[in-house]
Order: sequence, then structure tokens, then C-alpha cells
Amino acid sequence: MGNQHAAATQLAALTAEVVACERCARLVEWRTQVARERRAAYRTQQYWGRPVPGFGDPRARLVVVGLAPAAHGGNRTGRIFTGDRSGDWLYGALHRAGFANQPESTARDDGLELRDAYVTASVRCAPPANRPTPDERAACAPYLARELALLERWSVIVALGGVATEAVASLLGLRPRPRFGHGVEVALPEGRTLLCSYHPSQQNTFTGRLTQPMFDGVFERARTLLGAGGPGAA
Repeated sequence: MGNQHAAATQLAALTAEVVACERCARLVEWRTQVARERRAAYRTQQYWGRPVPGFGDPRARLVVVGLAPAAHGGNRTGRIFTGDRSGDWLYGALHRAGFANQPESTARDDGLELRDAYVTASVRCAPPANRPTPDERAACAPYLARELALLERWSVIVALGGVATEAVASLLGLRPRPRFGHGVEVALPEGRTLLCSYHPSQQNTFTGRLTQPMFDGVFERARTLLGAGGPGAA
């Protein structure tokens, strides 16, 4: 119980540090511009307009790593994968696999809770055209490294997309680097596993490159790897 409290406290401190980050001038300018101009559908809403921290269970054994917050999703709501179609896909899949208490993700205060799962990203600010530069990715990498260190119980990482896969592979020092592909599974030291999935972006879901059964299959595999006890098992 003491370790759990300590991890939660340290994750909260890291969250505060992430939210205050201004390391990348281009990303600061872009996220601020988007928050100021807003999309017409959200013109009455106050945008978050800051870096978006990770979210979930401090005792998580499953960690999901995405690319970056969406300009009018996480950058608007302040929670990763919240308020956009990618989030609908992700939290819907996590709910069906037993890792979330509800399938919807619309706002930070919508009651969503993750069980045995933690969701984060390789880059914490919404990047122009969803394409962070190598320098921006490198500047954010220490945040993900510190999250993984604090999430001591993690056993399975699901990397959503090639950028997230590369970020995780780099942090874990994987040699050779795994070639990204949907469903690729990489055995890690200490019985841990990296699972790769197409990102649930509209570019993939609208074209049928990623289907719901394909996406659900990744989290069903994660659940299997975590053992028969399922989410929350000791």
C-alpha cells in the first residue's frame, strides 16, 4: 500500500512537471494557437492548450503509448485520447477488454477510470500535422522513461503506431529495433512484452486498415499475457 501511494504521489508530481513544460518552442506556439483559435464546433469551450500528461492506474500492468495529443482532442480536453475519434476507439477497446469502466471518453471529469492500465504518449503536446520532429520526440522521451520507472508493475506495453513503437524501443534499448507492424509481438527481459498496433487514427479506421476486431485482438492478447487473473490481478 505504501509503494502504491508513493507511486501515485510521484506520478502526480511528474504530471505537474509535464503540464508546465515549455521545452519545444514550435509546439508551444502551435498548441497555444489552436487553443486560441478553436474549432467552430468547440468555440464556446475553454481549451486546455498545454502539454497533456499520462492517465490511469498507478499499479497498472498494461501501458498504452500513443503518438501525441490531438489538436482538438487532448489539447482541448486536457486528457490523453479524450474528446476525439481515436479516443473513442481506444477506450472502447479497453472497456471491452475489462481495463476501463466505460467506453466513452469526452472530458477529464466524465467519470472514466482505468483498471490495471495506464495511457500515455511519446510526445505530450499536439504537433502540427500530427508530426513531431526528431528533436521534439527526444525532448519528451525522458517523461515516458520516468513514467515507466514509476509504473513498476508494468508487464505489457501496447505501442500505437510506428512513432510510439520507436520511442518505446529506444527507451528500452532494443537491438535490433523491431520492425513495426500490426500485431507484432516482442519479448522483453523479465517476462515483459511489447505489442504493436496500428494507431486508431481516422486515417486508419476510416480506410479499414484498422478494424475493431483487429484492435480488440491486441488488447485480448494483452489480457492473455497478463494472465488468467485479468485486470487487477496480483
